[in-house]
Amino acid sequence: MWQLILPTLVAAVLAGGLGGLLGACALRLRLSAVGYAMAHAAFAGAALGLLLGLPPLALAFPFALFVAALLGPISEASGLPADSVLAILFPLTMALGFLFLALTPGESMASPALTLFWGSLLGVGWSDVLLLAVVLGVSLGFLLVFRREVWSALVERRLAEEAGIPARPILWALLFLVSAAVVASLRLVGGLLVYAMLFLPASAAAQFTLDLRAQLLLSPILGAFSALAGAGLSWGADLPAGTAIALTTCGVFLLSWALSPRRRRPV
Repeated sequence: MWQLILPTLVAAVLAGGLGGLLGACALRLRLSAVGYAMAHAAFAGAALGLLLGLPPLALAFPFALFVAALLGPISEASGLPADSVLAILFPLTMALGFLFLALTPGESMASPALTLFWGSLLGVGWSDVLLLAVVLGVSLGFLLVFRREVWSALVERRLAEEAGIPARPILWALLFLVSAAVVASLRLVGGLLVYAMLFLPASAAAQFTLDLRAQLLLSPILGAFSALAGAGLSWGADLPAGTAIALTTCGVFLLSWALSPRRRRPV
């Protein structure tokens, strides 16, 4: 039994930590819609893979990265904030996903590949663990190598740009990393619920501290714990992995909100 569940447990820790780390950055940038947009872009890519008879992940990755690449030019050309562009891309990618499914011959909704949309406890293999480890390693490396630039962009983007810091490329790089994290987590959590693992741990960490450094440390810990607890709940209660992980991350957020010292501070 442990041989079956061990890759899932390791993947849960990696995916939760990765989601918490990048979610804290995206939350600070007020890009909460990025989780929805990237998750459903990956959903559309996976559905296109089914339509073309290709491995769903093979197209989920480039599709999500393509949407992330479009975000900057569309935002600059239209003059709309990035969050507004994400809100436009979200229903578009969702509609494309269901269009590709409708065009797929046979009973596409019964395909085992569709576990990419709601997660699978036993569908996770060591190749998925390796992909998560690579994305986590690249994300940590980027945040460490460009820590000053990332910090400036997260704290005050406009002042960073005025000081000559390339805040805009840093922002787009973070969006690419979020896209990669979403796709790497698809097998475990599923594209329809993966955004819960991106933003709820980060929101839970924000209940305890406003310090960005502390949030970047606490959020991955809460994310890893939530995902691991969700995997256990999925196994014990025979629930879809994505559903169980989303429930546990919601529970961790609500508990953090209830225990938050910020709520007890006198006004």
